[in-house]
Amino acid sequence: MEKQPLPDDGDKTGAPDPDGGGDAVQPAASEAPSRAGWNSKVEYFLAQVGFSVGLGNVWRFPYLCHQNGGGAFLLLYVLLMLVVGIPLFFLELAAGQDIRQGSIGVWKYISPRLAGIGYSSCVVCFFVALYYNVILAWSLFYLGNSFQYPLPWQRCPKHGNVTEKECEASSPTSFFWYRRALNITDSIDQVGSFNPYIVGCLLAAWTIVCLGMFKGIKSSVKVMYFSSIFPYVVLVCFLIRSLKLDGAAEGIAHMFYPKLSTWADIQVWRQAATQVFFALGLGFGSIIAYSSYNPKNNNCHRDAFTVSSINFLTSLLATLVVFAVLGFRAKKRVMTCVARNLKQLQWQHHADMPTFNLSDPDSVDWRAYSSWFNQHKETLANLTDCDLEKEMQTGVEGTGLAFIAFTEAMTQLPGSPFWSALFFLMLLNLGLSTMFGTMEGILAPLRDRFASLARNKTKLTVASCVVGFLIGLLFTQRCGNYFVTMFDDYSATLPLIIVVVFETFSVSWLYGADRFLDDIQAMLGWRPSVVYKYLWKYVCLLAMLGLLGATTVRMFMETPKYMSWNQETASEVRLPYPGWALAVLALLIVFAMLPVPVGFIYSVLQDRRRPTSRHTEAGLYRIVNFDETPMTDMTDPDRTDDPDRTEPDHRNGFTPSES
Repeated sequence: MEKQPLPDDGDKTGAPDPDGGGDAVQPAASEAPSRAGWNSKVEYFLAQVGFSVGLGNVWRFPYLCHQNGGGAFLLLYVLLMLVVGIPLFFLELAAGQDIRQGSIGVWKYISPRLAGIGYSSCVVCFFVALYYNVILAWSLFYLGNSFQYPLPWQRCPKHGNVTEKECEASSPTSFFWYRRALNITDSIDQVGSFNPYIVGCLLAAWTIVCLGMFKGIKSSVKVMYFSSIFPYVVLVCFLIRSLKLDGAAEGIAHMFYPKLSTWADIQVWRQAATQVFFALGLGFGSIIAYSSYNPKNNNCHRDAFTVSSINFLTSLLATLVVFAVLGFRAKKRVMTCVARNLKQLQWQHHADMPTFNLSDPDSVDWRAYSSWFNQHKETLANLTDCDLEKEMQTGVEGTGLAFIAFTEAMTQLPGSPFWSALFFLMLLNLGLSTMFGTMEGILAPLRDRFASLARNKTKLTVASCVVGFLIGLLFTQRCGNYFVTMFDDYSATLPLIIVVVFETFSVSWLYGADRFLDDIQAMLGWRPSVVYKYLWKYVCLLAMLGLLGATTVRMFMETPKYMSWNQETASEVRLPYPGWALAVLALLIVFAMLPVPVGFIYSVLQDRRRPTSRHTEAGLYRIVNFDETPMTDMTDPDRTDDPDRTEPDHRNGFTPSES
């Protein structure tokens, strides 16, 4: 990106900016002269899109869209994206780009009493990284098993002439997932031993992440050229192939059929808002970290709309692919069901025998059979309905979609090993680009905040990955999938919502929305619409508070449960968490939010001990990057090298706006 002269920052900057932006105290001689930056705008987009577009776009969004009104949910999602998601995304982009620090530094810059917000983001990022990399390990396991024909989850295993009972009672794909991949226990109370295959895959996953993050964004962005683009190539290939499948049209029709009545359900609004929230990656600190490497005159307003649009279109593309393939799978199952029932009808003498050809099941339309069955089901014995809608809903959420439903559909495609390898390689790359962003949300703020960590950046990266792997062994036990579910459902949702509430409140009310818009105007050379002021102060804040309230009420009104696998019945059973698991669940939430009040109390105590330091407290905070050489010159043209330069005045930890 071409560097343009920036407006004079005046006395806006309230904390030293060793990245070279604005009026800054000159760093010590041992410090790097400027902050590292992106080599090009393409690199930045790949990183930002790679982080925001993740596994949830492939397996969470399609499920929510299908369960909550199809086309009606899409309209609601777009509405919330426009009035809540994009304004908050823009807020984080602008804060990171203007202040040029990680999440800890950004909120300490606004007020030292808010530094805990950044630490909470780091804690949540760490929790997410722990279980997210386990999903990458599962993808690696399936990828490794895809290079054989037939696929190992295509048929039930046999012991001599006897078929495995658990597989026969469920399905080959369910059996392979629960018994071969996870070797899962019946409940979270039954710990079981470590799964050596998953342990090895987890080690491989963390090794890949460590190598990709070895030299910060300079190394990770090279991986992102592949990991961020490859999933789109795969999705397009799957879309072209899936649209040619029998049943694809039925699947897509069921997907997008609008049910506007769902708008009256408050839970649909809650789920739509939560999906917008997580799809954009708000509150993790990764958006702030990536944006902090941008030139200060970068058009982050346009970036907010571009990245959000790409994210939504990716979800839409993935939804088309998923339900075209699931429609094919469902139609296969339904036609098998029709054939089985018609075979039984041939041996029965029913008063209302159907008019279609019983000897040729393939010529019978499943709708005709379903209509006939529903008219005479009271008098029919040993026959079942064959419902496409019911089959479409089987195993379409989360890991069930990727590792059960989608794998089953791929076994029915010609050249199934090729499509299977392609699919799991896509999942691996989607997860990797998100993992890089998540780890950057941890490492960048810590390197910025602590000089000793900045001097040992490589050691910090390696140590973080080693610790992540060791703690992640918890998820490789036979009951590990239940802990993944717990972390996914509770370790991030509530804490991140609270973090974003604090972010929005601190910028729009404590710092001041007008003042923040002034800063953006000084940074970009033009002032964003005043609409953002009212969106940040009222709409976004009230929406996040409503989401926080709805999520909290739901947690207390409904006993937290998880989906378990019963080996004896070979079926999924929803069980309540035991008491000790509820305690762990509560500790995860408390531990993630603890830095906010602790940071506030610590800052208040520091103010009382050193009342005269209030005007210089922000000046004590400094970012250092000792061994990071700049990829792009981020130094502002109006920066001065006057060694006698002094810091501007601070008012209660807040920086005065530019007039």
